[in-house]
Amino acid sequence: MSRYTLREAPLGVALATPDGRTVFHYLTEVPANSGLAANSACCFYPLRTPSGQDVVEMAPADHPHHRGVFLTWHSISSGRCRADFWGWDEFAPTRDRVIVNREIETTRADADRAELRICNDWVASGEPMISEELTVGVAEARSAYVIDLAYELTPTIDVTLDRSAFGGLCAKCRKDGDAAYRDSRGVVTLDDPHYLTPDTGWPSAPWYSYAIALNDGSRTELAVIDCPSNPPTLWHNLAPISMMNPCIVAPGGVALGGGQTLRLRYRLVVADGDLEPAWVDELARDEW
Repeated sequence: MSRYTLREAPLGVALATPDGRTVFHYLTEVPANSGLAANSACCFYPLRTPSGQDVVEMAPADHPHHRGVFLTWHSISSGRCRADFWGWDEFAPTRDRVIVNREIETTRADADRAELRICNDWVASGEPMISEELTVGVAEARSAYVIDLAYELTPTIDVTLDRSAFGGLCAKCRKDGDAAYRDSRGVVTLDDPHYLTPDTGWPSAPWYSYAIALNDGSRTELAVIDCPSNPPTLWHNLAPISMMNPCIVAPGGVALGGGQTLRLRYRLVVADGDLEPAWVDELARDEW
């Protein structure tokens, strides 16, 4: 019986459907000559629709530290040091701050679904600062991939994810074509948030999406669903850079004691054509 397969790929792994289509690569190392300004990859790039359209980009010229779909913050404080694993290098240092992949394994792979376990260490000055365990679930429905992301982040010491307008899960969408943000009511026309002003973030919502009419006449849409169990969230959805970012540190900093696990859940819906809002609403109500 055909089933989802995980195979080694340059600088990481690739997940393929039972009939051989690539869903995504998970990069564990920074590609040479990519222009990526961050020290770490540990991201989903490329990420594709069922027909093979790419929906995210790597290291664009205006924000060379962005990479596909990734999760981290640019300002983390502790009694030992401060750290920027995002790659911005403005409010905390990036030097000697790197996310290192420790393990990737398949925990389920059949004709209907794949599940992966990914373990990373966030290392500052040679010492682990945060342990990350990411569970990924993938299935296909209605001309879309539904990708469940369950993060467990456990600091080795007391840390604070400092308040900021952006940070956390980021989807850096491709920038070509005619694009619009959408939610369950249709096109969203809110003002752009400001990257230094957390209160300008978009209101909490079960989901927002980024829909693109591509230059070749095709359409894609990427929805990011915010699980209700996540901490309070404002969204840094910034049209000039095609970014979607549910930000738990926009309402305020998040303090974690050493050994205290922060659990975050997100669901990506990666579609050919236009998503039906009622279906995305249904996916947002499901448990995952």
